Amino acid sequence: MGISGLHHAAYRCKDAAETVAFYRDFLDLDFNIAVAENTVPSTGEWSPHIHIFLQMADGSFVAFFELPEDKGGILDEETPKWVQHLALKVPDMETLLAYKARLEAGGVEVLGPTDHTICQSIYFFDPSGHRLELAIDTTSAELGAMLRDAAPVTLAEWSRTKRAPDVDPLHANARG
Repeated sequence: MGISGLHHAAYRCKDAAETVAFYRDFLDLDFNIAVAENTVPSTGEWSPHIHIFLQMADGSFVAFFELPEDKGGILDEETPKWVQHLALKVPDMETLLAYKARLEAGGVEVLGPTDHTICQSIYFFDPSGHRLELAIDTTSAELGAMLRDAAPVTLAEWSRTKRAPDVDPLHANARG
């Protein structure tokens, strides 16, 4: 494979300074790149913007654009709020609970931890309304292999019926 990892995922934000403060102060991301331009480099069109980058421990970035002159919403309002989200990995439950406590102390409403069998997660929203998830990977090697083998069958059943299969390997394993 030629893809070696994530460079950045980019989202729109309401206010770049507020966004930097949230991700730096609550989530410990390193704010280290800000590019302000009046035209779009790839198309040349007029669109004053700032593109901010916040780096994670693995070297990848979460990035945001503040676009003061462009119309349009931050989120797709037709999609349920729980669908559009960014999940960030944390190493253990102690770290997850420490972030939960920090967020709640800062007035951020946090849901969870929720046990998904493959991970345990907390959920919250940033100042622009983006849903974030902090997750601990809890997938065993055996469960990962079982899910990999079942993925094509699960997808085929979903494509045929648009419903969860009667026997879902992820949840069948959690019950037994």
